[in-house]
Amino acid sequence: MSLKTLINRVFDALTRRLDGPLMVTLIVLAALSMTVVFSASGGQTFDRSLGQLRNFAVALVAMWIVANIPPQTLMRLAIPIYIAGMILLISVALFGEIRNGARRWLHIGVIIQPSEIMKIGVPLLLAWYFHRKEEGLALTDYAVAGLMLMLPTGLIMRQPDLGTSIMIFASGFFVIFLAGLSWKIIVGAGVAVAAALPFAWNMMHDYQRQRIFTLLDPTEDPLGAGYHIIQSTIAIGSGGVLGKGWLNGSQAQLDFIPERSTDFILAVFGEEFGLLGNLLLLTLYLIVIGRGLMIAINAPTTFSRLLAGAITLTFFMYAFVNIGMVTGILPVVGVPLPLISYGGTAILTMLVGFGILMSISTHKRLVST
Repeated sequence: MSLKTLINRVFDALTRRLDGPLMVTLIVLAALSMTVVFSASGGQTFDRSLGQLRNFAVALVAMWIVANIPPQTLMRLAIPIYIAGMILLISVALFGEIRNGARRWLHIGVIIQPSEIMKIGVPLLLAWYFHRKEEGLALTDYAVAGLMLMLPTGLIMRQPDLGTSIMIFASGFFVIFLAGLSWKIIVGAGVAVAAALPFAWNMMHDYQRQRIFTLLDPTEDPLGAGYHIIQSTIAIGSGGVLGKGWLNGSQAQLDFIPERSTDFILAVFGEEFGLLGNLLLLTLYLIVIGRGLMIAINAPTTFSRLLAGAITLTFFMYAFVNIGMVTGILPVVGVPLPLISYGGTAILTMLVGFGILMSISTHKRLVST
């Protein structure tokens, strides 16, 4: 066997289960992320960008492993992953580590955040549940699914972690919606939620109420609660059409933008690359979402279709909520900009989700219908 043949075989073995359009788009987003993280961290040291490179490297390996797991095996893992996640969430509530007033972390030799497991565990379990019920769904089936969704959501909200609980609720709701939930039930639930808002308001923490007030009028407290939104909108607006150029954003480089390498990194990106840069980023996101929906539409089983649809729509929710909060049209809830914000856990969870999408896409011919 020649060296060229050997290289071709190794390359084919490594890329056989990867989806080409998704992979190329993810690599471009990773390159953009490291570029902006370098700028957002001051542009003097590569430490943060190298850290982000390490995050992507670990996450890509995890994505490759998951992409090689057949959907039938993923289906068998749904219950163990969900139960393990629930046990860890209950353990966090009882023995979790408290930081900055929130009990979100568990020390089991290493420090973990169990809520991240449920970002995959919830849609996986609900897709498995509806796959088993596809012969005929009754109202009680949706009620059981709603209970399986609300248990982890309630535990995470209690930590408190509003941003993560919203995203996990969304991932589970998308599965239930795609399974055929009636619009009458959705409208009825919406009316019930609206009626419960006064009680929910009383249960909210003071800082959560303040975020609502800040959304309505950030100038009311320009140096306090409104500071994030005011600075981020100034940065994005000052970028204009073409932007100020890489490393030339005054709001970012002079430390006016808080949390500029994590939740508010879009403000740095918008200031330095302008409207055209933002349009490029939105285009990349649309490619990812469009490809994910195509995989969902072509999926051969109910389980694969619901899971692929939920993962794709949850990615959309991440982008929508982050862009909304940075531009001041949604409250600040601590959701990162997907695949751009600095942070290992969020990138790992997201790329594991894309690994599931690739598994569904490349194994579809082997799955019995």
